[in-house]
This record gives sequence, structure tokens and C-alpha cells, in this order.
Amino acid sequence: MIRPISRTWLVLDIVGAVLGLLITLPLSVGVLASTSSSWIADARFEIAHHIVVAVVMWGAAAIARLSPPIALAVAWVGAVVQMAGGMWPSPANTAVFVVLFATAAWGSRRLLWLGGASALGGGVIAGLYVALLERDVLIVDNTYPVRVVAFGALVSTVVLLSLAMSWGAGLLWRVVLHGRATRMAQLQAEAVAAEEQERVRIARDMHDIVAHSLAVVIAQSDGARYAAAAQPELAQEALTTIAQTARAALSDVRMLLTQLRHRQGDGPQPTLADLESLFAQVRGAGVEPRVTIDPMPSGEPPGAIQLAVYRILQEALTNALRHGDGDVDVRLSWWPDRVEIHVANRVAASTPAPGGHGLVGMRERAQLVGGALSAQREAGWFVVRATLPIDAVR
Repeated sequence: MIRPISRTWLVLDIVGAVLGLLITLPLSVGVLASTSSSWIADARFEIAHHIVVAVVMWGAAAIARLSPPIALAVAWVGAVVQMAGGMWPSPANTAVFVVLFATAAWGSRRLLWLGGASALGGGVIAGLYVALLERDVLIVDNTYPVRVVAFGALVSTVVLLSLAMSWGAGLLWRVVLHGRATRMAQLQAEAVAAEEQERVRIARDMHDIVAHSLAVVIAQSDGARYAAAAQPELAQEALTTIAQTARAALSDVRMLLTQLRHRQGDGPQPTLADLESLFAQVRGAGVEPRVTIDPMPSGEPPGAIQLAVYRILQEALTNALRHGDGDVDVRLSWWPDRVEIHVANRVAASTPAPGGHGLVGMRERAQLVGGALSAQREAGWFVVRATLPIDAVR
């Protein structure tokens, strides 16, 4: 019954209704003085009647935005009071247009159709009412019924069209508001989806960085512990590698947290030039990556492809460090339209297959650039295969 609206709109509606009352009420009295021969004798009643009807009508217009159903009911009360006193249609009746507009623009679906029915019924009733008021003028011969019907139909048509136009304008505004709301909901949904994608991306990067770095640190720590007694210089090298790996991981994590906090750009991302550093970290952790690149890339691959290749190799080598048994074979094949990745490492029969977020992250990396990735055991080996289309991201 009561819509939540701002105080500004309520004040504007009330001020507009007051101005409408101040403009139309003198016009109504002026029309009365020029058309009625008996208004001087009944001046007090006539003027009071016009004032009451005008106040009720414009009162309904004042609350039309706040409560369309109450405004429609009050407008009908004003119309009944007007017809009960035999009052002619007056300029104050223009307030009905505001009410019908409000019922169509801001009312419920049921009130929308009640407003349309009111426009239709109001037009018919107004035609019959005016015809009855003019019955003395229309009685000139035996064609009285025909004249009444024709005159009433004409008035009904004019009034109905006027009321329907105001109701139709409100309906059009309703469509505009609905379109705006739909667009806002769409923009909000897109923003939520974009934020979720960003969170997933950062979580994926965080996993790749932290998991790989911790795998290297753990492997180096184990080696340093065993080498500390017999070969202290090897322990020193392992500690140096641990420190370098930890610093690099800390820098990458800080960059990701900065992106998460301030929503800045992606910042510098790994490229093919960083693969040698990645292989060196794995080599320093005690696992030798046997790398084969055939054929070589013919040019500079897109940045998204370079990042996907780096992250997939990073995760695959991390799994080899954590779950593998011995060295790991890495093969990259740069074809004109695609790059193929093949990473294989031996696994013991009792070793559980890698899983969890790592494999999911690798598959997502491949899918983001339109590629595909598979990871499975094959006769004592754990094999990761990926195919990434190059042309799709140019």
C-alpha cells in the first residue's frame, strides 16, 4: 500500500499538487460563473463543492507516487462526490491523469489492470454523466434517445482516449523502469562473476607459486639435513637455494595480495624466458628435468600461452618433486597453430596419484586459452599431456 520513496520526491509531489490546485481551482470557479445561471444564488454551495472536489482530486495526485492504490481510491471518491452534487467536469479533474499514470508506472500488477479498468469505466461513466447533464438541451424532438446516445458516446470516446493516454504513458514508464532494473541486475551479476573469476585466478596463482616453492624448499631441506655432517658445503648451497626460492615466492605472493587488495592490473607474469629458472630450481632440489623442445617456437607466442605453459610446467614439476621417483622428462612441441606439452615421471606403485587443486588448476589453465589437458598413470609413469591452441588467443 505504501511505497518507499525519498523525501525529496514526496516533497516535489506535494508541491506539484498544491500548484495544480492553485491553478485549476480558480479556473473551475471561472467556468462555473460563465456557464451557470444560478450559481450566484447558490454561490457558497457551488464554490464549496468545487473546493472539496479539487482538494480531494489533487490530494490523490499528491500521494500517487507514495501509494498508488490509495490515490486511485481517493480519486474515485472525488469523482463520486463530484457527480453526486451535479458538478460539471472541471479543470481540477486533470489530477486524475496523474493518478492513472501512477497506477500504471508504480502500482502492482493487479493495480496496473485496475487502473486500466478505471480508465475504461471512467470514460463510459463520464459520457453518460455529461449526457444526463445535457438532457434538457438534447430534448428537441422524438430523436431524443438517439441524441443522448450519440452525445454520450462522443464524450465517452474523448474522455476514454485522454484517460487511456495517461495510463499508457505510465505503462511505458513502467517498462523503462523494468528495463533499468534488469540492466542493473545484469551489471551486478557480471560484476559478481568477474570478481569470482578474479578470486579463482588469484587462488590458482597462489597455489602454483606456494606449492612449487614449498616443494623445492622441502626437497632442499631434506638434502641439507643429510649433507650437513659429511659435506657442509652442499648444505650451504641448499640453504642458499632455499633462501632464493623463499624470497621469490614471497615476492610473488605479495604481488598477488596487492592485486587482491587494490584490484590493480595483472602485473608482470612469468614468460618462456623464466623456464630456465624454473628448471634450475627443480634441478637444485635433486630432480633432473630432461627437457626437449622440438620444434622450437617460430616467433614470440602470445603472453597468455606463455603464462599457461609456465604454470602447467610448474605444477607438473611440483608433482614430480612431491610424488615422483627419479628424474622427469619434459617435451615441448611448438607447432604453427598449437603447442603440445608432455611431462612424464616415474612413480612407485604404492605412491598415490597426484590430485587435488594442482590438477584442477592445470586443467583450468589449459581451458582458459581454449586447450585441453589430461593427467594419468601409464605403466609406472605419471604423464601430463596438454594441447594449447596458439591461433585462438592471437
